[in-house]
Amino acid sequence: MNSYIKKVDFFKGNDPEKIVEEYGSPLYVYNEDILRAHMRAVESVITKYPYTANYSIKANSNLEILKIALEEGLNCDAMSVGELKLLLMAGFPKERIFFVPNNVDESEFKFAYGQGIMTSLDSLSQLESFGKACPKARCAIRVNPGVGAGHHKKVVTAGKNTKFAISMDDIDEALEIAKKYNISIVGINQHIGSLFMTPEPYLDAVTNLLKVAERFENLEFIDFGGGYGIPYHKLDDEAEYDMASFKKRLEPILDDFVNRYGKAPLFKSEPGRYCVAESGVILGRVHATKDNAGVKYAGTDIGMNVLVRPSMYDSWHDIEIIRNGKVVSRSKLEEVTVTGNICESGDIIASKRMLPEIRKGDLACVLDAGAYGYSMASSYNCRPRPAEVMITSGGRVKLIRRREIFEDLVSMFI
Repeated sequence: MNSYIKKVDFFKGNDPEKIVEEYGSPLYVYNEDILRAHMRAVESVITKYPYTANYSIKANSNLEILKIALEEGLNCDAMSVGELKLLLMAGFPKERIFFVPNNVDESEFKFAYGQGIMTSLDSLSQLESFGKACPKARCAIRVNPGVGAGHHKKVVTAGKNTKFAISMDDIDEALEIAKKYNISIVGINQHIGSLFMTPEPYLDAVTNLLKVAERFENLEFIDFGGGYGIPYHKLDDEAEYDMASFKKRLEPILDDFVNRYGKAPLFKSEPGRYCVAESGVILGRVHATKDNAGVKYAGTDIGMNVLVRPSMYDSWHDIEIIRNGKVVSRSKLEEVTVTGNICESGDIIASKRMLPEIRKGDLACVLDAGAYGYSMASSYNCRPRPAEVMITSGGRVKLIRRREIFEDLVSMFI
């Protein structure tokens, strides 16, 4: 693929240079049409039985994106009281929010319980704390299905080496704790990891979780988690996650469970990345190029403070080069390492990547930055975080978060 942003008309006729001129560099840019299309895709993962898709807002918690998720009929997951409050601010009713924290104090349980929001407990210890704080309440528990998957060991959230969830071997003890505090476990959930491109681990985990479900008499819901991947190597024509095939393979597993269980509870999933990743890019200015020991470096203002995934996970993000408002052709490539402007040796966006010739003044467009981009950004090196804009369905460029300024960074000093 020569250009993804041209193929999908990402900027909808707007000149990237003019967008950066108005809102500054670096800059997060989202495409509303792509965002809505992905949200609609996850809504139909299960059609035969009661089902909801819970957008996992840790992937991207911009208020405008949450409002779009609400409009598209998604429910949402939250990991903290801050995320809960943001969802309430976006207009989500309590019954469309699922609180899935881990290792929190009782005040967070009490807040969610006071709002009437369903909470999932991540350990026997947390279940006991919840029972003490909210006796006679209804809750869920997060179960480790024994299967983990993900693009990096740091995003695998089930299996043998993880901090998350209650072991399948501890279900009896969980039931005893629930009985002790007269709390009702009405749901179970899991999450095996993030960014898998083949469905086998997920289907295995679903099968295991459904076996656990049979140990509960009257579950109201079963949440299978998320983690569906997106093609980060799209310029090399990487195939998309085969959602249609996955759905066909999932349905017989559900059929078998419903026949054994005698009814179909509400099924849920927790997509985050899949909803938002491809809808976002980062535009950043190339401020320097140089040769060090035979390696060409292109220095940009897209530091690890703006996008930490490559430094944290060795993550791949395709990069396109824009010059004078137009995408530079990939017909002639050279090896270059693209870096940021942070004082860290690990501040690298792309190492020894084959890219078009990069010149000072060009714009680097980092693809697939809509998930775990801004939500993990920081003000490291005292660099204010960038603005976020949305290219609306009508083609208008809409500011959805202003750029931070130095005064924001010092506003909490006493």
